[in-house]
Amino acid sequence: MRQTDIDRQARHILLKEIGGPGQARLGAAHAVLIGAGGLGAPAALYLAAAGIGKLTLVDADTVSLDNLQRQVLFRTADVGRSKVEAARDGLHALDPDVEIVTAPVLATPENLDDLLQGADLVLDGCDDFATRFAVNAAAMAARIPLVSGAVGRWDGQVSTFAPHLGGPCYRCLVPAIPPDAESCAVTGIVGAITGITGTLMALEAIKLITGAGEPLIGRVQIIDGLSGALRTIKLARDAHCTACGG
Repeated sequence: MRQTDIDRQARHILLKEIGGPGQARLGAAHAVLIGAGGLGAPAALYLAAAGIGKLTLVDADTVSLDNLQRQVLFRTADVGRSKVEAARDGLHALDPDVEIVTAPVLATPENLDDLLQGADLVLDGCDDFATRFAVNAAAMAARIPLVSGAVGRWDGQVSTFAPHLGGPCYRCLVPAIPPDAESCAVTGIVGAITGITGTLMALEAIKLITGAGEPLIGRVQIIDGLSGALRTIKLARDAHCTACGG
């Protein structure tokens, strides 16, 4: 580890749960981030700040003015730019040594196997269920953990899905697309809840890579922004799950 890396990551290295070996694992790790929006922006910032070695950003969208209320990785001058390219520039301003791979595409069942090639884990912060199901299937096929975050209005939730480690998959939690599913463009959302949820996703990724603490495998962390309550519920693997059952 270079002296500049030691200086930059000194606060991590001081932690007995991470230390030098854990920080070295972060520096060698490759995470794939599906969605560079409200959840992906804070997750990417904290993973880059943590010294992750390689980060692949997958998002086909461009920055719009109404994104800036919650997608804190972008600036007004980025409006109209590709999200992954603007994100790459912002992350390199934070740490130029993090390898950023940009994929300005929609994640689909056809390309996800390639996108996850060589990855240690995937973080899903997208905003549609079809993509979430596809990411879940690809993560299971690659036998890597899936850190999933979701938000709505004032609430957020985070969990880690890892059937190869004995835990449930995403479809054990959401078996089918909810009939009343709506986007934040319809319902509205408080920007700060995406920051909290995306940051918790990054925390999960750091724990998984370094081996620190207890990841949210078989548990869902729920944030209620209006009341300030934070609770964790258990989630068992569904023996009849259409994705991982049996």
